[in-house]
Amino acid sequence: MEVYLVGGAVRDRLLGLPVRERDWVVVGARPQELERQGYLPVGKEFPVFLHPDTREEYALARVERKVAPGYKGFTTQFSPEVTLEEDLKRRDLTINAMAQDVDGNVVDPFKGRADLEARVLRHVSDAFVEDPVRILRLARFAARFAPLGFTVADETRALMKRIVADGEVAALVPERVWKETSRALCEPRPEVYFEVLRECGALAVIFAEIDALYGVPQPVKWHPEIDTGVHVMMALRLAAKIDAPLSVRFAVLAHDLGKARTPPEKWPAHHGHESLGVEPIEALCARLKVPTQLRELAVIVSKFHTHVHRALELKPATVLKLFEETDAFRRPDRFAEFLTACECDARGRLGLEDRPYPQAQYLRAAIASALPVSLTETERQGLAGAAFGDKLRDKRLAVLAALPKTVPEDL
Repeated sequence: MEVYLVGGAVRDRLLGLPVRERDWVVVGARPQELERQGYLPVGKEFPVFLHPDTREEYALARVERKVAPGYKGFTTQFSPEVTLEEDLKRRDLTINAMAQDVDGNVVDPFKGRADLEARVLRHVSDAFVEDPVRILRLARFAARFAPLGFTVADETRALMKRIVADGEVAALVPERVWKETSRALCEPRPEVYFEVLRECGALAVIFAEIDALYGVPQPVKWHPEIDTGVHVMMALRLAAKIDAPLSVRFAVLAHDLGKARTPPEKWPAHHGHESLGVEPIEALCARLKVPTQLRELAVIVSKFHTHVHRALELKPATVLKLFEETDAFRRPDRFAEFLTACECDARGRLGLEDRPYPQAQYLRAAIASALPVSLTETERQGLAGAAFGDKLRDKRLAVLAALPKTVPEDL
């Protein structure tokens, strides 16, 4: 029995990156042998075990064979006769198809180390086309390693287009799409994930609402980059740059979906795109089974982001209404994420990435001032129901009216 460290741990060590997790392959063994040594079986479709002490995953060497369409259309074969090279050959990218033995020697039958040095993402074999999930994974790795200069090999791009043309992408289940997408959104360059998918044609199949934004013009006065799809990707890149959480990044991705609903004869104006964006956001979230809290934030960002952009022009009553409609008093943390998403929208524009955004600064000060407002015991006397709410609202309005539009930088 031989044990090898495989996959991402080997890749990241060679890149000088922190190793997030370690996976192992066992060659020349049967399931019973690992169980006798205390390994805990957890694999449903093929033998995977947890180490009795480290709880790291140990999988028996295996090969796969495509027997039906879709990413589930595989049969898996494992036996002591399966070699390490055969196991590595079934992997997606050459940089993920390396192993390390107990002495630290790297086993690299598919020249993954050379591709690491060349900063290339390349498929291991033509079997790449058999699994449409590999398109998503490759795009995610492109988003992760873009800061290091990695690009997709031309021949791999061709295979990705072939997967899309063969209709395999349509077989992807929502849960797996969202799993890869949510991970990609949290990478250093999440916009690269969507750009790679668009280049091979997969974006139009999986994220039609986002793909529809490309080619839709915006007023150059406000959007020097003009193209709505380009703007959304710029805003998403900014969200990653400031290390915004997943919820904000998804809201930024979805904030302008309504612009694809504007009739072309009205371009480049997009009056009403805020409310028009709600339906495609709901459709996208329902299809991919996006968590409720992410959907809710995306909806309020779509509906109210232009309110924030005009915050310094709004009357106190309108500001209070914004707080009420976004549920800011009950959910101040979500309101803070809402403001962050709006700032990414405002600064995610060509040449405007570093401009100040005092609107968010003002609204942070405004909600901080209005949030603790309450009625005294004396003020509550004789009030009930709507009268109580009206009195509290009047008091909050007075606080907002007294707040200057220009506030100190530390607020």
